[in-house]
Amino acid sequence: MQDPPPDSPVPYRPSHRIAVLALEGLIPFELGIPQRIFGRAFDSWGRPLYEIVTCAVRAPGPVRTDADFSILVENGPEVLATADTVIVPASFRLGPVFTEGVLTDELAAAFTHLRPDTRMVSICTGSYVLAAAGFLDGRPATTHWSHAAHFQGLFPQIKVDADVLFVDDGDVLTSAGVAAGIDLCLHMLRRDHGTAVANDVARRTVVPPHRDGGQAQYIRRPIPEPQLATTAAARDWALARLHEPIQLRDMAEQESMSVRTFTRRFREEAGISPGQWLVRQRVERARQLLESTGLSVDQVAREAGFGTAQSMRQHLQSVLGVPPTVYRRTFRATTGHGSPSTAPGELTVEGLAAGGLTRHAGRGITQDGS
Repeated sequence: MQDPPPDSPVPYRPSHRIAVLALEGLIPFELGIPQRIFGRAFDSWGRPLYEIVTCAVRAPGPVRTDADFSILVENGPEVLATADTVIVPASFRLGPVFTEGVLTDELAAAFTHLRPDTRMVSICTGSYVLAAAGFLDGRPATTHWSHAAHFQGLFPQIKVDADVLFVDDGDVLTSAGVAAGIDLCLHMLRRDHGTAVANDVARRTVVPPHRDGGQAQYIRRPIPEPQLATTAAARDWALARLHEPIQLRDMAEQESMSVRTFTRRFREEAGISPGQWLVRQRVERARQLLESTGLSVDQVAREAGFGTAQSMRQHLQSVLGVPPTVYRRTFRATTGHGSPSTAPGELTVEGLAAGGLTRHAGRGITQDGS
């Protein structure tokens, strides 16, 4: 049955209530994401689809942020009992939640208000709160890439995926760091009300409805420097000619070693094989060229030593989760007018969007813009 129009005498109230938990030390940007996304979603009559309420873990009052101001939260934890969805944004003051993986007494008391069927969501390091409360036990989850290793160590029972933008495990959803909270909220909106509603909110928010790639493309991956130096000359020699074909025997000759001895020494020093090291160096070179030059993809492939664009595309897709054109679109310096400068014949944001070439990364899937 269709809902009554706005002028109907039947009182209207959004059918879905979202409670956003404001923790001490919260990050204002993350706290505002749910209101900005769900608060701009309307039905065909122009009425809000969600009611968004912010609540604290204690009595209503001021809550400190990580900035130079506090916010006044007018609702206490009892609001959680009325919520269909609870969203926990990031905080820099999680205390024992972050250091020991256990809830504070206040958080534990607040969560006693939750209904069993409540959908639980975290943004960025809000995942620590869900994990400490046991919501993520045995489930896949993600968090900010810089905390992924710590998160996994603290909660070994969780299947942490540091490469994706978000993980949807049905009634529990987690996002990666910061702006990935927008990706997750748009995904939830799409799941709840369809693509048209989500796309309309994305346009109003001036963000893409789907973002290419997962967190992998944002992670700087420093290549370990060997503590010993018996293969240093070979590495320097290879770095000076990454654009050329390099054979393992060529590197071994620089140290006057047999291939077998060189490979063993190299692995002992670097922790990886010469071939793996070479691929990583070429990926890093390709990243630098894609970010800072106007070279075509074919030219970048040759300069980085991949030979062909197809070979480079495969390696970047494997390591970064996105193809070269998408990586460049994300990280390329902009012109003075705020628009990405593109090389001749290079795909643009508008071109990709028009072609419908993007798709979202859901549970454990790294987005693929190819």
